[in-house]
Amino acid sequence: MANITAQMVKELRESTGAGMMDCKKALVECDGDVAKATEYLQIKGLAKAAKRGARKTSEGYIGMYLHHDGKKAIMVEVNCETDFVARTDGFRDFCKELAIHICGCAPLVVAREDLDPNLLESQKHIITEQALEENRNSKKPKPEKIIEENIIPGRLDKWLKEITLLDQHWMGDDHDVTVEQKRAELSSSTGENIRIRRFARIAIGEGVADEPEAEQE
Repeated sequence: MANITAQMVKELRESTGAGMMDCKKALVECDGDVAKATEYLQIKGLAKAAKRGARKTSEGYIGMYLHHDGKKAIMVEVNCETDFVARTDGFRDFCKELAIHICGCAPLVVAREDLDPNLLESQKHIITEQALEENRNSKKPKPEKIIEENIIPGRLDKWLKEITLLDQHWMGDDHDVTVEQKRAELSSSTGENIRIRRFARIAIGEGVADEPEAEQE
């Protein structure tokens, strides 16, 4: 079975405009063959979405949310193709609800490919060491191959889903609807390419511990 990397998913997503999870599934089903994965997406009825994905998104709206205690604030930029869609209640409501979601679920990045490679490697190292240590201390240790091929990738994927906005459960609810699926639904209902571009999260006190203390007079 081919190793499906984040870069492969990103490239397929950019070339087809299909959702990230759909691209990953297509690559898995087609054993990493990009051409076959593209055809797979078209056969599954995602050709229209793929066509939309190539269109420019130069309009949009910035959703904002200020927590009731005044200590956390979110801004998120969501892009679309036309000013007409950007002005609709449905689009703006999505942006505002997305800001609330980000406040509560605290993602680090929009998509997996946005993650700092150094942070990814660091987390993979931590997960690997923890899994191996747990296995060594287990009364019934598993073969190391199982740890490397199943346990570690599974835990890493779980962590990525927790910190990646598009992978997170919508509003943190424990069901199958993800932020990516909500984005895709909006894209389908508006007939436009919808892109969650970036977000900013500000919280009182974050980073204060890292700042040097001011000299006392």
